[in-house]
Amino acid sequence: MRRGVPRIVMVVIAAFVALVYLTPTFIDKLPDWWSRFLPSDKIHLGLDLQGGSHLVLEVQVDKAVEHSLERVRSDLTGLLRERGLSGVTVERVQETQLQVKAPADSVERVRGLLKGDFPNLAVVNTQTTGGTTEFLVTFSKEELRALRDFAVDQSLETIRNRIDQFGVSEPIIQRQGQQDILIQLPGIQDPDRAKQIIGKTALLEFKLVDDNADVESAVRSGPPPGRQVLYGYENTAEGGIAAGKTAYVVESRTLMTGEYIADARVRPSTQLQGPYVELILNTSGARLFEQITAANVRRRLAIVLDNRVYSAPVIQERIGGGRASITGSFDIKEARDLAIILRAGALPAPVEIVEERTVGPSLGQDSIRQGINSFIVGGALVIIFMIVYYKGAGLVTIGALLFNVLFLFAILAGFQAVLTLPGIAGIVLTIGMAVDANVLINERIREELRAGRAPRSAIEAGYHNALPAILDSNITTFLSGVILFQFGTGPIKGFAVTLCVGILTTVLTAVYLTRIYYDYRVNSRKLTRVSI
Repeated sequence: MRRGVPRIVMVVIAAFVALVYLTPTFIDKLPDWWSRFLPSDKIHLGLDLQGGSHLVLEVQVDKAVEHSLERVRSDLTGLLRERGLSGVTVERVQETQLQVKAPADSVERVRGLLKGDFPNLAVVNTQTTGGTTEFLVTFSKEELRALRDFAVDQSLETIRNRIDQFGVSEPIIQRQGQQDILIQLPGIQDPDRAKQIIGKTALLEFKLVDDNADVESAVRSGPPPGRQVLYGYENTAEGGIAAGKTAYVVESRTLMTGEYIADARVRPSTQLQGPYVELILNTSGARLFEQITAANVRRRLAIVLDNRVYSAPVIQERIGGGRASITGSFDIKEARDLAIILRAGALPAPVEIVEERTVGPSLGQDSIRQGINSFIVGGALVIIFMIVYYKGAGLVTIGALLFNVLFLFAILAGFQAVLTLPGIAGIVLTIGMAVDANVLINERIREELRAGRAPRSAIEAGYHNALPAILDSNITTFLSGVILFQFGTGPIKGFAVTLCVGILTTVLTAVYLTRIYYDYRVNSRKLTRVSI
């Protein structure tokens, strides 16, 4: 009897801990001291139960490769200038290829520079015409693969940062396939605003405006070399703002990008029309911005976001302190959304929505009701069958089943798991498998009792003979659940999580918990016959 007491105490402690973990799930208002000393995480409801928005985004990884190649072209041009290699030109001839033209006296130096300073580039073709050698270079296969993977991974983190600041509770953001990102936003019934925040590229650039250029001629016939035409905003007579009306001729060269932004905040304004967004630059950005403004006093500096000019103020003096502002006659929501996007960082490549679905709260409530009903009906049928067929042993099985469900939900709450409708299906399947384990044990005990064994000997033989079959079936099912979780997405993962956790709790309760009960009864000499 003394040997069984510690095991009973352990079960009681485990049950108490499980109840503590489940308390925040079933009780909304808890005392303030609870979260300071006790777990406050609860089981979260998935999109199919709570309602919300479901999006699948495709990252345009080829655009990220183009941007990287353009940066390489700029770096290569600057390095050639530093090394004194005059007469060498670098042009982009395709989306992923550069053409480097070098005179005969510079060919070897250019070749050495490409090999030594740009190991991520590969020369795919070389030809000499009229004393000029042309190198056709592109990214190596390993570099292309790394750039595409990095674009998706960085997009994933940037979108996660934006959604966290957007204030969505328990979002699901994960990679799907090679270049897709799955996003589920429970409780969000305004998908348009979510899409604007999630999908905006938010490439912030500072460029100088060329006030000497003829804007009308540039719009009509194209800008001069080294210049580009961008469109911005125009205040209307009614006090509003119209997009895409005002044309600017700006220098193609980007003086600074949004990578130097440390923070972005919405500020009210009494002098300007509506609020504005204040940019706070990091140390490097503050130093660079001060150099830019000091070298271009009396010139206009265009603040460009995704190739649209938000404002183009005149630089009156050198600006120190690492602060700048973006104006544009925003309302408060537009300014707040812009600040979120800039604070979270720019996407490395554009994203395209390839799948969109909105689940209403009524559908979510129906799913919850149907899931609970299936759980109750399935559990009730199992309980009735076990009591009728196995009598007292059936009651022991039901007790183990209740502990199984208790431990299962407590583990889900402890790991902040998201409960979905397929997850409820996994729980129902777990109940069936838990009963199956006890059916094997009870049938083995019956066989031993019919063979004339005493209750103690029959119980020991029943558990000993049934255990290999129980472990074999549960281990194979557990491995199947692991595979579903590893390679599945969305609802399949929800099913796999509850299935795997349920198998662990099943083995614990169906085998060891019931054995503790029988051992306690046998050792206390209170079990003279088995009702089975």
